[in-house]
Amino acid sequence: MADDEAKKAKQAEIDRKRAEVRKRMEEASKAKKAKKGFMTPERKKKLRLLLRKKAAEELKKEQERKAAERRRIIEERCGRPKNIEDANEDAIRRVCTEYHTRIGQLEDEKFDLEYIVKRKDMEVER
Repeated sequence: MADDEAKKAKQAEIDRKRAEVRKRMEEASKAKKAKKGFMTPERKKKLRLLLRKKAAEELKKEQERKAAERRRIIEERCGRPKNIEDANEDAIRRVCTEYHTRIGQLEDEKFDLEYIVKRKDMEVER
């Protein structure tokens, strides 16, 4: 009787250990399957590379857009340069007068803007 109980207890212990090992193996295989998933290291690397390329292209486009905007604004504010190479003295005098008038207008605008900025700075300091 004692032998039967000892054998049953030993068999139960062996079965419990087998079940425990089987459970660990199943969990390990599930973990491996979960890790493999969609984003493998190769795919992650490729995705990072594509994202970097796209970001570089976007940055380049943005720089080109800003440069074009800068050129447009400069041309708008300054106007096209006058051709004075083949002009006579009266034409050159007229161009100089236009430039002088334009400079005066721009300095007036500059003075007005500086005054507004100073006034707003004083309001902010209060």
